[in-house]
Formats: sequence, C-alpha cells, structure tokens
Amino acid sequence: MRMLYFAWVRELVGVDEERVSPPPEVVTVADLVRWLAARSEGHARALADPARLRAAVDQAFVPLDAAVRGAGEVALFPPVTGG
Repeated sequence: MRMLYFAWVRELVGVDEERVSPPPEVVTVADLVRWLAARSEGHARALADPARLRAAVDQAFVPLDAAVRGAGEVALFPPVTGG
C-alpha cells in the first residue's frame, strides 16, 4: 500500500510517501494510523492525535473508521480550510 503524507503530517513523519505492508489486523484507517505510529518517533509525533487527521483511501475522502483492506493508496493530512 502506498502511504502519502501532506503538510505538517509529512514534516513530522519525515517523508512525503512510503510503501507499507500492514498486518492482517489492520482493517480501518484508524487501525492503520495506530500501526504506523509505531514505525518511528516521527510517525508517533505526527499520528499521536488521530482526531487532528483527515484521510483519503484511493483518492476518496473517508472517515477514520473506513476500511483499508485492498486499498492501493491511503493519504493522511490535516483538516483542509479555505479562505
């Protein structure tokens, strides 16, 4: 699965994208966030408060309880605001 990180999430993780192979128990975006948080200190800092994150699975905005099984791409980013 291809992970994409944007804005301050990218800065804290330290990369804009990476390939990951989550274990079978990772079923939802929230599970994925918890699993990713254990990958490094940067991941842990960026993903410490999932309520501050938004997600897209295969380029469609989804809630954190959305399924990720079979997804080719998951993006994590802060809430988007307009002006």
